[in-house]
Amino acid sequence: MRSRPYGVLLATISALLLILFLYSIAEILLLFLIAVLFSLYLGAITDALQRWFGLPRRLGLTAALAGTTLAVVGNGYLVIPPVARQTQDLLQMLPAQLEYWESELLAVAERAPVLAQLIGPVREGESYVGTILQEIGAHFRGVIPYVFSGFQFLVHAVSVLVMGIYLALRPALYREGLIALAPPVHRELVRDLLSDLAGTLRAWLVGQLFAMFSLGVLTWIGLELLRVPYALAFGVFTGLAAIVPFFGTLVSTLLPAIFLLGTAGVVKVLSVIVLGIVVHLVEANVIAPVIMERQVHLPPVLTLLSVLVMAHLLDLIGLLVAVPILASAMVVVRRIYVHRVLEGRGFRRALRDHPVEIRFPEDGGVLIHPAVRGATLPALLER
Repeated sequence: MRSRPYGVLLATISALLLILFLYSIAEILLLFLIAVLFSLYLGAITDALQRWFGLPRRLGLTAALAGTTLAVVGNGYLVIPPVARQTQDLLQMLPAQLEYWESELLAVAERAPVLAQLIGPVREGESYVGTILQEIGAHFRGVIPYVFSGFQFLVHAVSVLVMGIYLALRPALYREGLIALAPPVHRELVRDLLSDLAGTLRAWLVGQLFAMFSLGVLTWIGLELLRVPYALAFGVFTGLAAIVPFFGTLVSTLLPAIFLLGTAGVVKVLSVIVLGIVVHLVEANVIAPVIMERQVHLPPVLTLLSVLVMAHLLDLIGLLVAVPILASAMVVVRRIYVHRVLEGRGFRRALRDHPVEIRFPEDGGVLIHPAVRGATLPALLER
């Protein structure tokens, strides 16, 4: 009994050291998370090919990689050249647009001293727009951390690709290896937990990819109908920004409208803002529920909070993984803390070294509900 306080202290110190270690390698863990998401994407296609055509897993995975490569190359061939041209034209007209914004800010600052104090003083040789752009650039340097810069970016990209392929090729090897680390009495719980995590992340990944595609296409078509210049470039940016909840929506909605200031009327600027709001409402209320099949239940407040927390911990690169990490955390909390701890269902469904044996009549006269086919015993007990 005397050694118990020392054991608690040792366990606490060990836990703190583990947390510090995990935080120090957070960017490497981010690579692994991306590899897991990539493997889930490849695994979904491979499993579908196995079910539909009976292909061996290696052949199905090869077909999934080939199809993905062809899709990426084909879309790049069709989209990148016009987007590059529009982006180049956009950058060429940017200096004139910045001068117009600077003159407008100076005029507003002269008319409203309070706004001038909020913006801050401008030193000689500087400008309001230049100061704002410098602050934005300082924040966005965190989007590409040091580990992703230069040659290391290629190394990490290849690492993610290779890890994703191996995870998708033999998922049972790594899943069962992880399950084997748990005590035997808890292994069914760990197996069910991993299954729930895989299903949740796969649902999020499919929904996210389709949301990005649909938002980009709808924005591009809408801006073309409104005769907004650089519509395709803004559409691609909207699709890419959709990976960041809330903030990506805000920026992608306001950016086309901001670029129209000074070159178009108020009605057109408001029309572009309304278009962005309508497109995102359609995606959030029509497309996302259908694609995700309501498998990923993420409360908006928790989603926003997770985005802020991950951005604080991992800079802006944390925005890319905030939602899948939140979805995974909710699965773990629901299955372990809520079901097992709060609801008192316990962690041990059987005594150690005393396995549960369930016998059915030999005549086969047992009816099994279709909903429980393939389910494990812990999953049935939680229903």
